[in-house]
Amino acid sequence: MSNRALCREASHAGSWYTSSGSQLSAQLDGWLSQAQTSKRPARAIIAPHAGYTYCGSCAAHAYKQVDPSVTRRVFILGPSHHVALSRCALSTVDIYRTPLYDLHIDQKVYGELWKTGMFERMSLQTDEDEHSIEMHLPYIAKTMESHKDDVTIVPVLVGALSESKEQEFGKLFSKYLADPTNLFVISSDFCHWGQRFRYTYYDESQGEIYRSIENLDKMGMSIIEQLDPTYFSNYLKKYHNTICGRHPIGVLLSAATELQKNGVNMSFSFLNYAQSSQCRSWQDSSVSYAAGALVVH
Repeated sequence: MSNRALCREASHAGSWYTSSGSQLSAQLDGWLSQAQTSKRPARAIIAPHAGYTYCGSCAAHAYKQVDPSVTRRVFILGPSHHVALSRCALSTVDIYRTPLYDLHIDQKVYGELWKTGMFERMSLQTDEDEHSIEMHLPYIAKTMESHKDDVTIVPVLVGALSESKEQEFGKLFSKYLADPTNLFVISSDFCHWGQRFRYTYYDESQGEIYRSIENLDKMGMSIIEQLDPTYFSNYLKKYHNTICGRHPIGVLLSAATELQKNGVNMSFSFLNYAQSSQCRSWQDSSVSYAAGALVVH
């Protein structure tokens, strides 16, 4: 295997975000400087994965809660957009490139996960086609800059898991979530609304369409804050809200439930919400973004 194949290129740089390291660094600094620190140190965050012009400022509210002085390992759970996957998949490479600096995969943890028999491997093609993990890498690199030689990443591509699989993976990841040196990044956008997404739920009592979307998302967000996976899956069954990271979120909620059973006290709060545009007619479409943080007390 040539050395080159051991790297995943920053395949969305130059289109979804700038490929210039200095420009990217300044942009991320700008967004982070606008956000408040209130839930530090976060043990897990939920943050969006769209192009930075749409969601960069929203994501900053989650990343601002990360404490680089305690974080040594970052798990990134991203939904699969391009390949059908009924389990979770691990990368085949050692290094994920970013315009800021390279991030190294934690091969020790990868070995532990692989041994469970619960994972498959994603091809390099699948890895580089997928944006749900990549869009978090520059933010992780920026946030961890002061400790860049001490940090490793654990990228996990999450498939369309059944509720029982979400529980199994939640149980598996709960021991890692229990460790204060680990950070979990849960990659998800919220409602994808409009005919192009085949989702046009509208509660007229809320007023304009974008208000109905916001109400629907905030209902889901307050359910996620309860840290109850069953409550969340009932919400999804009822409203079918097009939250693309629902399975990574389900895994986090299952992991949190597992720790709470063992007496660990934690809380989750959302800190920011945004929409790519305001839908007012059936011709419009939008994607929503939310940023939140889990703190262990």
